[in-house]
Amino acid sequence: MRESRYKLVIFDWDGTLMDSAAKIINCMQLAAEQCGVTVPSAEEVGHIIGISLKPAIKQLFNTDDEALAERLVLAYKEAFVSQDTTPCPLFDGVESLLASLKESGAILAVATGKARRGLSRAWQQTNTGHYFTTSRCADDAESKPSPDMLLQILDELDIQASDAVMIGDTTYDMQMAKSIGMDRIGVSYGVHAQVHLEALQPKAVVHSVSELQPLLLTSPALLSC
Repeated sequence: MRESRYKLVIFDWDGTLMDSAAKIINCMQLAAEQCGVTVPSAEEVGHIIGISLKPAIKQLFNTDDEALAERLVLAYKEAFVSQDTTPCPLFDGVESLLASLKESGAILAVATGKARRGLSRAWQQTNTGHYFTTSRCADDAESKPSPDMLLQILDELDIQASDAVMIGDTTYDMQMAKSIGMDRIGVSYGVHAQVHLEALQPKAVVHSVSELQPLLLTSPALLSC
């Protein structure tokens, strides 16, 4: 049986396990239209995916206006839940990877800029919540790139940063792990470019979920003759 190279494997959600960037972009653009502000480009929205919603909106629209930010938050949430029907499938190979990691004895966690309600809904839709021992969301901690989510997870599980790895598709994921000396692996199939991920010195940048397996699991032991 394969063994995990880490005691704890922490995943980002959007853009790392779930292919949700298109829906996030659509909903943010729809929220902008409804609130009468300049509609951002797909590239501009992609840059802030991964940050908790209100800080992301303030950064995206370059505003400190709390009332406007709150209107945009509410419009985005309404669009995401009730208006936009863009599918958000898991990336190919995700469930197989999660099952293999659990079988190997690894503890799995999620650190995401999604709200708790959003992560719970995603887990229910994909039937994957049972793989994860714990998680931290926008409701629970400071927004990425602060390492607060990671520090809370490590403290809850009594695991050292040296025994854990963070996997994500954004520089925010890489920054939060780097700041506490945690190994990190970037995925290039999400929203941030490979060159920006590599600038934060990850162990590797992979281009598909299947490429994560040899980085996280040891090779199978050979049977004795």
